[in-house]
Amino acid sequence: MWQYLSFLLYPFALLYGLVLWVRNRLYDAGMLTSVEFSVPTIAVGNLSVGGTGKTPHVEYLIRLLKDRYRVATLSRGYNRKTKGYQLAGPKTTAADIGDEPMQFHRKFPEVTVCVGEERMLAVPQLMGDRPETEVILLDDAFQHRSIKPGLNLMVTDYSRLFTRDHVVPAGRLREGRKGYHRADGIIVSKCPAGLTAAEKENIRREINPLPHQQLFFTTLQYGVPAEMLTGEPVLIPENARVLVACGIARPEPLVQHLRQRHENVSLLSFPDHYYYNRNDLEKIRLELDNLDGEGPAYIITTEKDAVRLNLLRDIIANTQLPFAVIPVEVAFLFGESAGFDRFVMEYTENALLAAGETPPGWQTPQP
Repeated sequence: MWQYLSFLLYPFALLYGLVLWVRNRLYDAGMLTSVEFSVPTIAVGNLSVGGTGKTPHVEYLIRLLKDRYRVATLSRGYNRKTKGYQLAGPKTTAADIGDEPMQFHRKFPEVTVCVGEERMLAVPQLMGDRPETEVILLDDAFQHRSIKPGLNLMVTDYSRLFTRDHVVPAGRLREGRKGYHRADGIIVSKCPAGLTAAEKENIRREINPLPHQQLFFTTLQYGVPAEMLTGEPVLIPENARVLVACGIARPEPLVQHLRQRHENVSLLSFPDHYYYNRNDLEKIRLELDNLDGEGPAYIITTEKDAVRLNLLRDIIANTQLPFAVIPVEVAFLFGESAGFDRFVMEYTENALLAAGETPPGWQTPQP
């Protein structure tokens, strides 16, 4: 059915792709201006519409950089209730800045987090508020060509590589496949942990990275769930009845992970970036009560959902809904983490030197 519908939508995809092709050519020719800032900027994005695992990769970069540099993240703030530039503070909620930036703010309070639709204007505002900033991570900025990042990282999902996809509405690509040429590094995400060297080589040949591009492979690693309101670890027994309640683009990897560990796992899916209300909590309660089996019942949700659910914190506490939040991180396959870390750190150090700044711990070469 989807293949038939995709065929019918293909002419619209061609038209949309043509518009984007013209836009990109205008940027490439300098007829539309891309601004480049002296502060090191690392963009993390994708060619497709959501679901590639971009957020845990941004968090990996935060962990890599935050102990050495003063780091800031700049996102669009998708589906927030505010407009314009917003700098996260002690009273900020997901409604103010969006769920993913709020997740960064809660997990890394020492890092500056801000949002702004017009990132070309938001960067100067950020630097005015936090002039000590040494590195900016541009979240979901691959198509935001008004800024020219110093390092451009593109994430593509192993189960739906951009090379096999089509431009919306016939597929999920935001622009034509050749947009990958702008990337300095390409990350194939959500790979099976047991991906073989032969499969890796087949994907490398399919993507056919350009000579200057680095190619990496990552997998998702889920941690121990924690009680949503207290943060206390939750040890869920194998015979538990587990309801996965989440609003993310692709919940399948999480469901698969839990089904490898628990006998009874059900999914209640909401739209991506969805803001829950009281009726949704009642629906979740009903689904939980109707789960088959006799084991204890738990609700598993994601960190991104948790920052939105936190807006209903008092109701969840009063109704005693057993929400547990499962953390997720990325791990590089084939021992590639050291190479990726070096790739990022070398760019950052060289960019700071070019801007006339001395990277922390830098030793001036002796004549």
